[in-house]
Formats: sequence, structure tokens, C-alpha cells
Amino acid sequence: MDAGPLAVGCETACWNSVLIRVLIWREFGVLYNRHYVCTLLHNLGFSFQKARFVSDHLDTARRQAWLQAEWPTILRAAKRRHGLILFEDEASFAQWGSLSYTWARRGHQPEVKTSGKRKGYKVFGAIAYGSGRLFYQGIEGRFTSDSYQTFLRMIIVQTTAHLFLIHDGARYHTSQATHQFLQAHRARITAYPLPSYSPDYNPIEYLWKKTKQRATHNQYFKEFATLMTSVDKALAHFAVHPDMVLGLFGLYCQESGLTLTQAA
Repeated sequence: MDAGPLAVGCETACWNSVLIRVLIWREFGVLYNRHYVCTLLHNLGFSFQKARFVSDHLDTARRQAWLQAEWPTILRAAKRRHGLILFEDEASFAQWGSLSYTWARRGHQPEVKTSGKRKGYKVFGAIAYGSGRLFYQGIEGRFTSDSYQTFLRMIIVQTTAHLFLIHDGARYHTSQATHQFLQAHRARITAYPLPSYSPDYNPIEYLWKKTKQRATHNQYFKEFATLMTSVDKALAHFAVHPDMVLGLFGLYCQESGLTLTQAA
């Protein structure tokens, strides 16, 4: 089961109850009802899940080092300095909207208008570990070192604690200009890069998913301003409900199998 159906000579990489039924019969001479196979798998600790892509550039050793050494170090440093740990990331919300499942009459697939306009509303965001506080800033242009620094300046103005900033390796995060900015503000900010190709290590990804559910799923945006208003409204809702953001940390730990509370 763990090796996948290709490993036993099947022509597909997806397990289903019929394939597993045949496999059991072939290996053990026992023929189960296909519906019972589902119950059997559930009892053995399996569930029917959607696969996810994992980059072939992923560095497993580097990811383990971040979890086992760097993250505990960040926790201890933040506790010692009474600092604020921020998970930062960016998202783009397309004017053509996003599609999602919804109830509809059989034989009548729901249709959502789209203008086909390729413009997107760009948003910087950061969520605070432990409190669920949300910082965000929308822009109409591209993500750049300058716009990233503007976002960080906004956070500096709105806080007093030292900021332990966790972000990925995007070019505007690692550019010379941003490096100089972080050096100039090292009394207030310490930055920590996530391992490459590891968006699953950043819980703010769950905030972006929830924002799209509230703001863009199955919606039509004839005007770009309408999209901006919808996204800003959704983010404003999360900003005044930090308990919901904290819940996303729990969802993150549950689905990723990771824990953020080790070595405090």
C-alpha cells in the first residue's frame, strides 16, 4: 500500500477499493466485497486523500534541521526577548475569481461569470504565533523589495516588541536592498528563512485559502476595485478575529503532521 499501485504492476498510481480488492485476492486468496475493503483500510489507519505535489528539489535534511534546530532556537530567543514571532508570506487574488464546490441541482453544473482579465490583487501578510494577530497590506503592482520593505515598516510602526520574522526565499526577501533594510533595523527585526520549497512549513498558507473561500470563490468581479474590496473585507474580518487565525495554526499542525510548540 505504501509503495503505491505502480510497485505491484498496476498501470495507475492511484489506489481505489477495486484495485486493493484484487491485490488482496491475488496475494492471500481472499475475496472481499469492495465496500468492506474501505472499512478494512479505515481500521488499518488509511484514509482516502488527495495527493499533493512535492518539489523534486526538496531538501529533506534541511527541512529536518529547520524543525529540530532552527525553530526551537527561534522559540527560545522570542521567549527570552519577549518578542513577536511572525510567519510572513504573499498571495495574489485573481480578478477572474476562483472556483469551488457548491450544492446545485443534478445535471445543472453551476456557472460563474468571468471577465477573463488577468489582473491580480497582491497582498503581503504576516500572522503572529501565539496571539493570532494579523498584519496585511495590499498593493496593485508587483511584489518588489521596496513594497516588501514598506510592509515591514508598517509592522514596525504598529508594534513595540522585537520581531522574529519567518519568510521564504523569494527574491524580494533576499535581495541586497532588503538585506540592507534588515541590517538597518536589526534592533527591531531578526529574519529567518524557511527551507527552500517548503510552503507547507508556513501556516499563513491556510489564511490565504480561507481568504479565497470568503472573498473570491464562485464570485464575479467585473471591476478590479470590487475584487480589492472583497479581499480587504475578508482580511479585515480575520484581523478582528485572532481566535480564527489561531485556529489556522491548529489546522496547519493537524494536516501537515508538524508541531510548532516543541522546545519552548
